[in-house]
Amino acid sequence: MTSESGGGTAGAAREHGYDGIAEGYSAENETSLMNAYYERPAMLTLAGEVTGRRILDAGCGSGPLFAALRERGAVVTGIDASAGMVGLARRRLGAEADLRVTDLADPLPFPDGEFVVVASLVLHYLQDWGPALTELRRVLRPGGRLFVSVEHPFVITLMQREAGEEPRYFQTRSRTEEWTLGGQSTPLTFWDRPLHAMTDAFTGAGFRITAISEPPAAPEAPDLFPDEFRKLGGTRFLGFLFFELQAN
Repeated sequence: MTSESGGGTAGAAREHGYDGIAEGYSAENETSLMNAYYERPAMLTLAGEVTGRRILDAGCGSGPLFAALRERGAVVTGIDASAGMVGLARRRLGAEADLRVTDLADPLPFPDGEFVVVASLVLHYLQDWGPALTELRRVLRPGGRLFVSVEHPFVITLMQREAGEEPRYFQTRSRTEEWTLGGQSTPLTFWDRPLHAMTDAFTGAGFRITAISEPPAAPEAPDLFPDEFRKLGGTRFLGFLFFELQAN
């Protein structure tokens, strides 16, 4: 399974027109198995108790994770490269919400040591994780954590095999897909990388990996998506990969 209705959009919007599919993308994200009943519940579980904490939602898209964190008592700031997505987030969250059009590939407009950070389905849009991780580490509050979800590298390799392609697991390589949502289409480019490249990027940026997770879907998911789970032949599947990181 891929992130065809993923969470974050930083970096990709400016090059590949996320603005053009913002409405359809947001609608799909609200109710899909992979987002609403898999990725977001897993990120919220990883984040744990957030009451009173300042959280940066890096790649906030149209704001569903921002909304869930705020409902749990967090003080949330959201950034995304797509002005269209930020506009939808503002419509959802209200004019008072702290939302900014900011590309995760660029320096972040925040002082040092401000936040706990969630980066939901966004890093796989970036060719080079180093600058983004350096900035995310900089804005982490002392003792704070960075929570990351990305496309699972094993899933991408399995998809390549099923499509009759030669798998290139050990390379960091680009992959472009044409997405059609809300009656509009746009090409989106992802950067696939092996697991060791991910962990090397984290440690190289000064993080310690405290958890790697392959969680189950939400408990209600099998009843809501019986056909999907019938095809899977069970209640668990490979989808996204989740990391909890702390600054050294």
